[in-house]
Amino acid sequence: MSEPRRRPGGRSAQVRAAVLEAGLAELAAVGYHGTSLEGVAKRAGVNKTTLYRRWGTREALLLDAIRARATTEVPIPDTGELRGDLLALVRDAIRNLTTVEVQAMVRVAVALSPHDEAVAAISRTFWAERLAVDAEVVRRAVERGEIDPVDPEHVIEAVLGPPYFHLLVTGRPVGDDFLVATVDLVVRGLRR
Repeated sequence: MSEPRRRPGGRSAQVRAAVLEAGLAELAAVGYHGTSLEGVAKRAGVNKTTLYRRWGTREALLLDAIRARATTEVPIPDTGELRGDLLALVRDAIRNLTTVEVQAMVRVAVALSPHDEAVAAISRTFWAERLAVDAEVVRRAVERGEIDPVDPEHVIEAVLGPPYFHLLVTGRPVGDDFLVATVDLVVRGLRR
């Protein structure tokens, strides 16, 4: 007798999606110190034991939530050329960053990482994973012969750093012209 198959997108996937969305919403609404698995469970309409069994801690849930959000909202583009890939990537990243939920998570990481090892671990883990994923666009450009070999994660940091600085440090808005200028500056530097 064969085991029953789990359906992708079934009940457990729906619960997971609801909990992850509720986790970021709870963080945005009540802040990091006010966020609890009980509050997230209530917001998601699920039993708190589900959260304790699956995630165990607020930090594990928030890391999963921000990973899922980035995967969904900032897919890795493949336009066939580095400039197009970097533009698509930075546009999606900044669109995602300008949401209340993601800004809340990033601000928590920036403010608390120096003082809270659990928050620092979430931030380090997320960014190590995400930079490695985003770096694929640079690796493909090297393989196509568009640019010389380079540390791909440094390129991603060079593209994402200025708009993040604008939004999170200075509070200035980031228009598309700024994103295009940033990507063009980085791409010109790589092609020299």
